[in-house]
Amino acid sequence: MILKTLFWASLGGLAWTHVGYPVAAAGLRRLRAREVRKDEITPSVTLIVPAHDEEDVIGARVENLLELDYPREQLEIVVASDGSTDRTDEIVESHAAGNGHLRLLRCERAGKLPALNRAVRETDGEIVAFGDANATWAPDALGKLVRSFADPDVAYVCGRLALTDAEGTNREGVYWRFETWLREQESALGSVTGGNGAIYAVRRADYVEVDPRFGHDLSLPYVMVQRGRRAVYEPEALASERPTPEIGTEYRRKVRMFEHCWLIVARGKMLRRLPPLYLAEIVSHRHLRYGSGLLHLLLLGTNIALVAERAGIVYDVALGLQVAFLAVAFARPSLPRYYALVTWATVVALWNFLRRGVPATWDAAEGTR
Repeated sequence: MILKTLFWASLGGLAWTHVGYPVAAAGLRRLRAREVRKDEITPSVTLIVPAHDEEDVIGARVENLLELDYPREQLEIVVASDGSTDRTDEIVESHAAGNGHLRLLRCERAGKLPALNRAVRETDGEIVAFGDANATWAPDALGKLVRSFADPDVAYVCGRLALTDAEGTNREGVYWRFETWLREQESALGSVTGGNGAIYAVRRADYVEVDPRFGHDLSLPYVMVQRGRRAVYEPEALASERPTPEIGTEYRRKVRMFEHCWLIVARGKMLRRLPPLYLAEIVSHRHLRYGSGLLHLLLLGTNIALVAERAGIVYDVALGLQVAFLAVAFARPSLPRYYALVTWATVVALWNFLRRGVPATWDAAEGTR
């Protein structure tokens, strides 16, 4: 009886987080969508780009931001160099020489968030916007991003990240398109449960300095909701990035990312002071998703035990399906392999977190520059 309960509970958890919850979120959106009041406003903006040894991309990134269709007198661009040892600082300074609203902020190597926090403290734009060094923003992206701040309830806005097509075995693009769709459903219900580092903005009055190991992507949205504010998604504010080309590299990137996720789950106080609907979203989209590797291990282990006990044909079929899926995943680069590796990454990340903790510093993922 215990084995069957564990089998069906793990299967139910996986089915809910991957299928049931997205369907429920889309359906509920039709019944109770919360509109964001938008207007073509132009508040003062400080746009901050964190950079550590980004000489291969920082020149193009700065040029991209200098071409944004936003009033120059309302925009300050700051590159926060986190202890760069290559030509990053030199390249930024060469561009800043002819642009009064661009400057370099040299920081000691401490990690991405300490650099961002210092840049926020040393600037005064009404809105603070952020974007990765390897991202490219559409000319109207900043204007699209800030128009949601016309709604006084909105504290955080993330734009849409489009992954450019890349040769190789990675299937991240398929997953990411699904993720952005799901965030659109969550935003319409009230607030997103996660953002992205390529393009987002926060009202300065609502900016919070979180644990530097957490990262903004997953911590700021729920912190805003805990403070009675909204964190929304703006699909028309477009940025693009190059994904890691190979699935093995993406697996290593996901392990590093999920280490931070487990840290937030353990120490981020995610479930405190949340309204019931958003609490259900956090558990469904975040906690169960991070725990999907453990759920799969539990599902497979109990399934094997139930087959050994001849518990019934349904368990024989279930084990056959699991083995077939793993065989397809190992046979060739494919979406099943991507899913299997990313799911396994959640388990490895948990082990790493428990064994050695999580560092605050970061290095660029291979193949994304």
